[in-house]
Amino acid sequence: MKLILSAFSLIYVFALSGCAEIKDTGRTIGHGAKDVTTTIGHATRDTVKSIGKNTEKVVSEIKDGE
Repeated sequence: MKLILSAFSLIYVFALSGCAEIKDTGRTIGHGAKDVTTTIGHATRDTVKSIGKNTEKVVSEIKDGE
């Protein structure tokens, strides 16, 4: 009986440590994905602003030329 209890205890300890590693891995992946999407979002925002400003300049120059 002690052998079975010891085996279950050992399995339980390994399972808990495995869960902690999985949780840590998930957290790392989550933070990485967040950083990537933030970078993409900021680059997209900056590109759209630049296009808007350049378009505004072109339209202004066309109006001034007429």
